[in-house]
Amino acid sequence: MAVTAAGQGYAVEEVLERAGTGRFQRRLLGIFGLVWAADAMQVIAVGFTAPSIAASFGLSLPQALQTGTAFFFGMLIGAYVFGRLADRYGRRRILLFTVALDALFSLASVFAPDFAVLLILRFIVGLAVGGTLPVDYAMMAEFLPARSRGRWLVMLEGFWAVGTVAVAIVAWAAHAYGVAEAWRIIFLATAIPAILGIGLRLWIPESPRYLLSNGRAQEAQAVFDKVLEVNRRPRLDKPVLPDPQPAGHVGIFAAPYMRRTACILAIWLLVSTAYYGVFTWLPGRLAGEGLGFLRGYGFLIVVALAQIPGYALAAYGVERWGRRETLIGFLLLSCIGCFVFAISLEPVIVTGAILMMSFSLLGTWGALYAWTPELYPTSIRATGMGLSLIHI
Repeated sequence: MAVTAAGQGYAVEEVLERAGTGRFQRRLLGIFGLVWAADAMQVIAVGFTAPSIAASFGLSLPQALQTGTAFFFGMLIGAYVFGRLADRYGRRRILLFTVALDALFSLASVFAPDFAVLLILRFIVGLAVGGTLPVDYAMMAEFLPARSRGRWLVMLEGFWAVGTVAVAIVAWAAHAYGVAEAWRIIFLATAIPAILGIGLRLWIPESPRYLLSNGRAQEAQAVFDKVLEVNRRPRLDKPVLPDPQPAGHVGIFAAPYMRRTACILAIWLLVSTAYYGVFTWLPGRLAGEGLGFLRGYGFLIVVALAQIPGYALAAYGVERWGRRETLIGFLLLSCIGCFVFAISLEPVIVTGAILMMSFSLLGTWGALYAWTPELYPTSIRATGMGLSLIHI
């Protein structure tokens, strides 16, 4: 491995290349993936729980969907606030706090005595989920070498499909067995992965890039040595040098980053409008008023499964064709699927359009999640990810 600065030490990327993607990164993927699946369950549960919430509290379906409004408003605030806090106070402590908050208030949602309390609880859960998403990605990216970073970040995003399938199965089972207040069972299912995630995240060390950028070189060296040890690679014989950082205080809207921030935010907003517009509204509609065989939870599980090949192709594409090219391809497919869904009334065509949207929109997200952390330096990476996620 080359030594930089006239033999003074190693660059961060050199150390990450030396460490490769081994046992440490697989553990990290499993831990982050578990809570990522839990976050997906929380998001998709909005559509699955609304009908039974309406029945429990004597509400109309639009009134029951206010739980989604509260949840997504919480996500909007949490993504930006906790992203900034992670850049200032460290990734690890924010991760532990947000996952604990998620687990506690998800579990409390199960026992909500009335609709007003439920709205408050779902808002707090939204805050927590909004906080975990950007920090997860920023931290995972900072433990990966450049040559395989995109593929691994898409693999992490792939756990979203796992959570989507899981919550669809829980909703289907609750419906099949005639559970009176199915929303309580669904919220309980969303809380379990978050509860497990609290203990598992204690194993994760602080990001060495964050430590280096804040002058904590010895702690960063110890983290790198741990990564190398777990991956069975030789320890370092020289110190690690921090990445070059912009001079002074630089924000995501500062001159070097303003254009990329505006463009990436616009893409996130438009893609998320399509995704949440379809997949938050669709479960309740298809379960009760779908066209023919589109009606029911079984088809929704098929829709969720269609996301998996989208992630797989995105994971291949971001490394083989590039981030931008893969993103453009999936955006075009998403446009076609949304357009066909909007204009057609034929069940077979509508079915194909829904499956195409599930495949392509989630592939689009995979490419976005792989690309966004690479647009910003360490000092503002979590803030950039957090602001991107306020699209929700």
